[in-house]
Parts: sequence; C-alpha cells; structure tokens
Amino acid sequence: MRDELDQLLKNLHLAKIRQLLEEELQHAEKKQVTYSEFLLRLLRAEWHHKQESALNWRIKRAALPEQWTLESFPFKRQPGVSRRQIIGFASLDFVARAENIVFVGATGVGKTGLATGLLLKALQNGYRGLFLKAQDLFDEMYASLADRSSRKLLNRLARVDLLVIDEMGYLNLRPEQTNVFFRLMEERYRHKATIISTNLEYEEWHNFLGNKGLCDALLSRLRHQCHTIHINGPSLREATG
Repeated sequence: MRDELDQLLKNLHLAKIRQLLEEELQHAEKKQVTYSEFLLRLLRAEWHHKQESALNWRIKRAALPEQWTLESFPFKRQPGVSRRQIIGFASLDFVARAENIVFVGATGVGKTGLATGLLLKALQNGYRGLFLKAQDLFDEMYASLADRSSRKLLNRLARVDLLVIDEMGYLNLRPEQTNVFFRLMEERYRHKATIISTNLEYEEWHNFLGNKGLCDALLSRLRHQCHTIHINGPSLREATG
C-alpha cells in the first residue's frame, strides 16, 4: 500500500506531500491528530511548496540582475527619493492600472535598485515580470528584424505584466529599432505596466530615438498614465566607496 501511495503522489506531482508523508504519519500516530488535521497539514505544506516554486520560477524568468529589495534600499542616504512615494508604489496599484513609472536621474542614484525592487515585489505577488537592459532590448529587436521574428518578440514582451527597461540613454539606434520599440509601447499602452530608468529628460529622447514624430507619439502614450520620478541626489556608489 505504501508503494502504491508513493507512486500515486509521484504521478500527481505532489512532491512535498510525498517528502513529508512518513514524518506526518508518525506525528499523527504520536499526537493522535484527527484525519482532518492530518490532511490539512499535508495540503498546507504542498500549497506553500508550490507557491515558493512558482515564485522562484517567476524570478528566474524575470532575469533580475540582483536581488534588490525595497526593504534594503538606502533611503536615508538618498534624499532625492521619497520613501513614502516608493512604498506607495509597492502596493502595486500601478501594475493593476497598467500605469508606467519613469525614474530619471544621474548614474548611481538608485534608479535600477528601485525599479528592480518594485519588480521583485510584483513577482512576489503573482505577477509576471521581466528585466531588460535597454541596449539588450534594442539588440534583440534588431536581431528579430533580421530573422523576421519581430512579431514573436513583441507578443512575448507585450503580455508581461511588468516590464522593466533599464538605462534608456545614449544609444545608437537604427530607425527600424525605433519602429519596433514604438510598436511594443503602443501594444502595452493601457494594458500592461512598464518601468523605465533613464539619465535623459524626455525632451532629449529624440536624440537617440530619432524620428521626432514617432518619438512624440511614443512619449504621448508613455506619459499618459505615468509617474515620472526625478532623483536629484548623490551617487550611492560614491557614498559606499
């Protein structure tokens, strides 16, 4: 009977129950717990295991550069950031409402840390997310043009609940890349949330995106439902030596 039970648990992919069964049986006999309590303990353990496994899978797929957390962000050393505002974003209402966040500031002020911390918070709450360096994103877009896979790329990126695009700045782009990026932002507009970090003000985006008309249309969509956070503070890298 034990062998059959073990095989059934394996076939049903109940790995945690399978792992704990002997221990829980001994506990039940020793403590004389009810059948309901015995079953509840096993099912609770299995549920927590699946939740943890799902979170680990989302984190892996999101390609986080580091395990930044909002709890560990050095707010005291960065007066250019409102802790209250960031904690407000951590409620993730902006994700539910498909709003954007743009962090603008010099190198080292904490833009990536805040963006990554918010992304991790979203992953912990069941959302799917993805972190991409801007240069890597545009390189992938250019490669998709060569093998005619742009539609497949757009489909993948457009359905991510929270997309983080890091270090939008002085990039050397071709018009075709700008076109694909515009299509991506157009498809995410009012459907999915995006966080962008950049060291450039909006009026400077024409310099690397080119095509002023297309850039204006893109910014119109990006900024329509958007929180723009200017971080005017010291470099955290210099502060830590």
